[in-house]
Amino acid sequence: MSSLSPNPADTIAAIATAPGAGGVGVLRISGPGVAGVMAGMLGKPLAARVATLAAFRDAGGQAIDHGIALYFPAPNSYTGEEVLELQGHGGVVVLGLLLKRCLDLGCRLAGPGEFTRRAYLNDKLDLAQAESVADLIAAASDQAARAAMRSLEGAFSRAVGALREQLITLRMLVEATLDFPEEELDFLQREHAWERLAQVRAALAAVEQRATQGARLRSGLSVVLAGQPNVGKSSLLNALAGAEVAIVTAQPGTTRDRIEKALLIDGVPLNIIDTAGLRDTEDEVERIGIVRTRESIAQADVVLHLTDDGAPGGAAADAVILASLPAGIARLEVVNKIDVTGAAPRCAGGVIHLSAKTGAGLDLLRAELRRLAGVEGAGEDVILARERHLAALREARGHLEIAAAHVSGPGLALELFAEELRLAQEALGAITGEFSADDLLGEIFSRFCIGK
Repeated sequence: MSSLSPNPADTIAAIATAPGAGGVGVLRISGPGVAGVMAGMLGKPLAARVATLAAFRDAGGQAIDHGIALYFPAPNSYTGEEVLELQGHGGVVVLGLLLKRCLDLGCRLAGPGEFTRRAYLNDKLDLAQAESVADLIAAASDQAARAAMRSLEGAFSRAVGALREQLITLRMLVEATLDFPEEELDFLQREHAWERLAQVRAALAAVEQRATQGARLRSGLSVVLAGQPNVGKSSLLNALAGAEVAIVTAQPGTTRDRIEKALLIDGVPLNIIDTAGLRDTEDEVERIGIVRTRESIAQADVVLHLTDDGAPGGAAADAVILASLPAGIARLEVVNKIDVTGAAPRCAGGVIHLSAKTGAGLDLLRAELRRLAGVEGAGEDVILARERHLAALREARGHLEIAAAHVSGPGLALELFAEELRLAQEALGAITGEFSADDLLGEIFSRFCIGK
């Protein structure tokens, strides 16, 4: 039996509402045994897609609860199977009794994401749409929720599908010429094959940009606060968080390890990471903290380099820090402690002058962080992507780059060109689940909540 769906003939049941007491609780059942559950708990079959007021009864015929029962026959249900939803009171005990009754009637407890996995396996959703279900539930902002809903409705899948169709058309042209090598160049030129390849690469770049924006909207922009000791990194973290997240003292080297805080700034999620001050030290604990600072910087989207407006003598040490930062990571220069010098908050020459202590200039920093996140004003075409989606798009881009090299040099390696197009198509197919390993599916759905 395929590990994609352990015991697919089972009827599964789970509480679909969040743990804890509430006004309404929902129990969801899916599988071939739904008719038996209806007979055992309701005493009668239900009309399809009609809300029916009913008593939910135990084995002795006593009512456990009264509520609404909804029956969805296959294949017109969320999972594509027979589905029954019981909507009763949201007490912990009463929902537990209802679930136990379902298990007594032959159901088994659903695993995390098993309802959505069955929907995927029954072609109700593709893999990208299935993942967007979890993203919609976990959305931390209005913009993220809207982007997840667009993916659930198929916007991401359609964009990937359009790319795949363009690749398939190009592959057909190339494969057709391999049977007539004496005419291959003229034929491909007449069919504008090279222009088609350029169009696919441009379209892929546009989708990748939208997905990168969406990935930041989903997981947040990683911002590392770096600089010499005692320049106010922890104070700035506290000011942005609006709470005493990090310990602040006048003693340099107070922060010995990374402190991470997830923030939402005008709908843009940020992961702000406070780190140990960068300097030479003989203190073993502080030295370990500095190593971890370097590791955090290497993984950051943005390094926010802090300096002290009241201590201009540290320019040489700051130059060393800047020179040590990895290439390719965005940098933002911030001059702190303008309250000490009496300077005004401003953004001049790409450098922000502020006071973490008084809050002056924090609005300038927030605006710049929103800009660096790349999602502000991105519009309604952002794709709420995951890292595996970005990896697949990067892989496809790499294959198309190699494909272009095979036909732009002195020789025309059409067989190699065709193979790279095939590999690019496979990489894109992994996004929607056309090519997906069983263990990947298990990893994806194991992160869902039970009942979904």
